[in-house]
Amino acid sequence: MQMQLPIFPESTKLINSSVGFFMKEDFIYYLHNGSPIFCHHKDNTNNYRYILGNLVLSKLCHPSEISKALGVSQRNVERYAQKLREQGIESFFNQVDHRGECYKMTDAVLVQAQELLDAGKSQLNAARTLGVSESCIRYHLKSGNLKKNTAPKS
Repeated sequence: MQMQLPIFPESTKLINSSVGFFMKEDFIYYLHNGSPIFCHHKDNTNNYRYILGNLVLSKLCHPSEISKALGVSQRNVERYAQKLREQGIESFFNQVDHRGECYKMTDAVLVQAQELLDAGKSQLNAARTLGVSESCIRYHLKSGNLKKNTAPKS
């Protein structure tokens, strides 16, 4: 059996003696012994994280080697590998973005808050009853999701 020498393109930056990467036309290519194994667009962070985790799990690279070659935190590379090992490929690509969402103030809680405000409860009392902050109630009043009770107190 003839041994294959690792032959890499000139612009390749080596991660270790058998794995390297290079960028061409906004795509990053990962090579093993000169053969392409992965490719992703330079702005696709999910693919990037998956590939780094895969390189570690397949024992092609150590996290420290990837960290030195790419200039990323070794701990992050270890996290990517752990996430891939424990949660699988889907965890990188089927993520639901919850940024900017209030996890406590759901539609059902908004309805309850409006009922409490309509019943004459104060903003603070309604917030305490619902287990949210008073500033959360004030925010939703200001944004128009809730209406103040305008009925005169008797």
